[in-house]
Amino acid sequence: MVNLKPVNSVAKEEETRKHLVVVKPFSLEDEKDSEHTAFNVIRRLFSLLKDVRPGTDLTDFTLLPPQLNQPRSQLQIYGEMIYSFGGQDLLGECSRRNSPIERLKSVVTWNISKLRPVVFGMSPYNPVLGETHHVSNGHINVLCEQVSHHPPVSALHATHEKENIDFTWVQYFTPKFRGSYVEIEAKGKRVLKLLNRKETYEMDQPKLIMRFLPTAGAHWGGKIKIKCLETDLEAELNMNSGSFIERLRGNNRSIKGKISESSSGNKLYDIFGRWDRTIMAKNMKTDAVEVIYNAKENISGLKPPIVKNQQEVMENESIMVWNELSEKILKNDWERAREAKKAVEEKQRESLKQREASGESWVSKHFLVVKDGKDWDCSPLQSMVPQAPLVITELH
Repeated sequence: MVNLKPVNSVAKEEETRKHLVVVKPFSLEDEKDSEHTAFNVIRRLFSLLKDVRPGTDLTDFTLLPPQLNQPRSQLQIYGEMIYSFGGQDLLGECSRRNSPIERLKSVVTWNISKLRPVVFGMSPYNPVLGETHHVSNGHINVLCEQVSHHPPVSALHATHEKENIDFTWVQYFTPKFRGSYVEIEAKGKRVLKLLNRKETYEMDQPKLIMRFLPTAGAHWGGKIKIKCLETDLEAELNMNSGSFIERLRGNNRSIKGKISESSSGNKLYDIFGRWDRTIMAKNMKTDAVEVIYNAKENISGLKPPIVKNQQEVMENESIMVWNELSEKILKNDWERAREAKKAVEEKQRESLKQREASGESWVSKHFLVVKDGKDWDCSPLQSMVPQAPLVITELH
């Protein structure tokens, strides 16, 4: 039996497609004058609570109000790490290098390029089950899908058509309260395959630290390990590794690390610098130092995708799901924004009720999802991500 949508629902979808809101990625230069600085976010939060009296029923305030939402889905933020860049194609460079050590250095550089400024206190939308985000930038095609809602689990698949590169990750979080800060540990596999080189790189994910004292802010922390079994090479990057005095001065973006041989432990390169400025690599044999990453060139002036083909934008695409809410947030129309957010949430609850009533289980459209205890694994159902209806730059 064909499940036809009501005519008014189809008309509303078409009208939404004509006015799709796609916001610009948060770039390096946006931080200085951002309205979302820690001070402004805290001030906004207090303004929301100023009329709340002691003893007031806060049940309607349990969900994050639109005033504290970024006008983008978490899936968009994941995708931007891969498809949004202002400089050269660092992903493709991973395969173009001729020697194994140069390829690992390029993988390190590309990993660092995925680190972006974090907007403290402003939360993206929690993706709904089945929501997707599909964007292309030249030869790079990226597809994200929310494969679980409780707990929230996101899967990403990216491919590079020209260089025959495949990247997958599955991501889910474990937040831990540490007193003066919250440590958010990102779990799940990240695997990069350089298919032309027959090399596979496995890598960890950094932690996100949301600090309240002595000053409010957010930064990346922890350790990232990158390992290639085929070449016997590995890298280790320690995030936020500056001295205590440096951290008090606000330097939460330093990186110190190394590249070494896995079997012998022989160190080949020292890695050091700041991911929001430059990262250097020092050759341990020659003492030569080179700049391997320049943040200003790669995460400045970032552009949003444009809608290349409106008819191919699916109903569950992030910008379709959240379009009305994003539009109202950008207009500071908070009453209608709350209504729009409530409508998305009610639609998700209704879908869950229907599945429970019919005894159906949710099946991911783009990934084979396997849960083993608390661990999740997601394998793409397609070997290559197709070109998307949302593009940064088109192929020529």
